[in-house]
Amino acid sequence: MAIEQPATRPANPRFSSGPCAKPPVFELSKLSDAPLGRSHRAAVGKAKLKAAIEGTREILGIPDDYRIGIVPASDTGAVEMAMWNLLGERRVEMLAWESFGAGWVTDAVKQLKLDAEVKTADYGEIVDLATVDTDNDVVFTWNGTTSGVRVPNGDWIKADRAGLTICDATSAAFAQNLPWDKLDVTTFSWQKVLGGEAAHGMIILSPRAVERLESYTPPWPLPKIFRLTKGGKLIEGIFVGETINTPSMLAVEDYLLALDWARSVGGMNGLRERAYANLAAVQAFVAGHPWLAFLAHEPAIRSNTSVCLKFTDDRISDGAAFAKAVAKRLEAEGVAYDIGAYRDAPPGLRIWCGGTVETADVAALMPWIEWAFEAEIAALSETA
Repeated sequence: MAIEQPATRPANPRFSSGPCAKPPVFELSKLSDAPLGRSHRAAVGKAKLKAAIEGTREILGIPDDYRIGIVPASDTGAVEMAMWNLLGERRVEMLAWESFGAGWVTDAVKQLKLDAEVKTADYGEIVDLATVDTDNDVVFTWNGTTSGVRVPNGDWIKADRAGLTICDATSAAFAQNLPWDKLDVTTFSWQKVLGGEAAHGMIILSPRAVERLESYTPPWPLPKIFRLTKGGKLIEGIFVGETINTPSMLAVEDYLLALDWARSVGGMNGLRERAYANLAAVQAFVAGHPWLAFLAHEPAIRSNTSVCLKFTDDRISDGAAFAKAVAKRLEAEGVAYDIGAYRDAPPGLRIWCGGTVETADVAALMPWIEWAFEAEIAALSETA
């Protein structure tokens, strides 16, 4: 017997965790003011890039004395730039509880060969932050995109720390409050919470980070695309829109549109509320369905953007195959695209709940997950 499908479908089935859903107001025609075919060094290009930097400062509430730069290679490029420029001056603690954090550990230990203490936790868990000594440099992800685990707060970071904190915040910026006084380097990409286009990263430097850059020279060579200083001084142009390499002015225009939309929904507070409303819709469904659970079982560390779920039904013998089949069914029906767990993560589903996603769409998706689950359980029974 065919299992009856839900009557309501998500209006937008895009729940990918990167690139993420565009803002609800997005239309290609709204990018018509992009200065295509113009140099990014022309006055019009510089003005657009500066507006992107200052709009970021405004909405995220970044202090006036912090530098904000647009850099190549998305969040990955921004994190690598920070690590290769700043680390090596003192001991470093590398914190990882998901695949991207593990990647930064590999770079620190195997590529830079640093004096590093590595602290890790399994997917769905977080390291004991009380054991972290912030008189060392510390590298960590604020929100684990592949694990659905977030740092609950910045209380563990000392105000009078001697080390620098380097934070990959790509799935947290514009969805979670970031304590700027506790963060010395913060990175994110346009393609995450505001649904921008790929390949552009942001790096945010505190005065302490600038001081390190101007007083310390790492022992390894730096490629041109990574260099933040020249002659022992910060390259100030990077932080007013004079990018290291050529940016896409179409992507810049798209980011400016997203920033305008963010203002229209109440800025940082509105974006955060939208994300938490989406998470609440998932939580309500999970609470009533015992065969589904959060990968992050502790609510205090549960992400409100990359929401990771796992199937717990005892009838499932091959979790990876089952989760893949559920995701395939949902995509075939056009109700959810790209919601399978990340390839390195435990099997399950990953639903993007950042502010560009409408809560009505998240709520509409939940019964479809039940439909796909029941259909796959029935298929297992037929082959048993």
